[in-house]
Amino acid sequence: MKFGVVVFPGSNCEDDVAHVLQNVMQQETVKLWHKDRELSDFTTEDCIVLPGGFSYGDYLRAGAIARFSPIMEAVIEFANAGGYVWGICNGFQILCEAGLLPGALLRNANQQFISKNIYLRTQTKNSPITSTILPGKVLKMPIAHAEGRYFADEETLQQLQTNDQILFKYCDAQGNTPPEANPNGAALHIAGICNQERNVFGMMPHPERASEAALGNTDGKWLFDSLLQSARVAV
Repeated sequence: MKFGVVVFPGSNCEDDVAHVLQNVMQQETVKLWHKDRELSDFTTEDCIVLPGGFSYGDYLRAGAIARFSPIMEAVIEFANAGGYVWGICNGFQILCEAGLLPGALLRNANQQFISKNIYLRTQTKNSPITSTILPGKVLKMPIAHAEGRYFADEETLQQLQTNDQILFKYCDAQGNTPPEANPNGAALHIAGICNQERNVFGMMPHPERASEAALGNTDGKWLFDSLLQSARVAV
C-alpha cells in the first residue's frame, strides 16, 4: 500500500505521519505539495493522508482555505473513485470543509486550545481504520486543537448513527461518556467519522503520536494496522 501525505502551508504533523507510515509500518510513503494537481502515481488501493497542523494559519475557519488548494480537486476525485483518504485533526477539518465528510468542526466549547491525552471508544469495526478493533475498545491518544467540536444538524447526526459512520467517541478510561469526558463539546461525543462509502475517514485525535513504544503509547498503531489489514483483505 502506498501513502501520500499532503503538505499545506502551516501543516506541522506531516513528518510525524510519514515517519510512522514509512519507518514503523514499513510502507512506501511520499509527501505531496498542496499545489500538485494530480495523483497519477496512486491507485484506489492506496491512501492519501491529510495531516494535522494549522493550514493557512487557520484563517477564516480551520481548513476553509486549504479546501481550495489545487491538490484538493485531485483528492476529491480520488475519493470519489474509491481511494482511501484519511484526515487527522486539521485534515479532518479540511475533509469536512471539502464536503467529503458531513458536518463541521467548530471552536471548542471552552473557547481555548486543548492539548492533552484523552480516551476514545471504538464504535464500529466497519471501517478501514477500525477493522481489527473490537467495538467498545478504549484507546488513549493525544488531541491538540482549538476547533475540534464536531457539529452537524439533527438529520445528519441521525444518519451517522443509522449508517454506523461514527468511528470513535470521546469517553473516560472505562469507556463511559459523561459530559466531563467530552473535551471539546462535540455532538454525541464524536471524535471521528467516515463517509457512507467507508473509504474517507476523519478524526481529531492524533494516532501518529501514539504509535511507538518510545513514546509510551502504541494505541494509535491499532488504526494503521487496521487500515493495512483492510486493504489486504480488499485486494
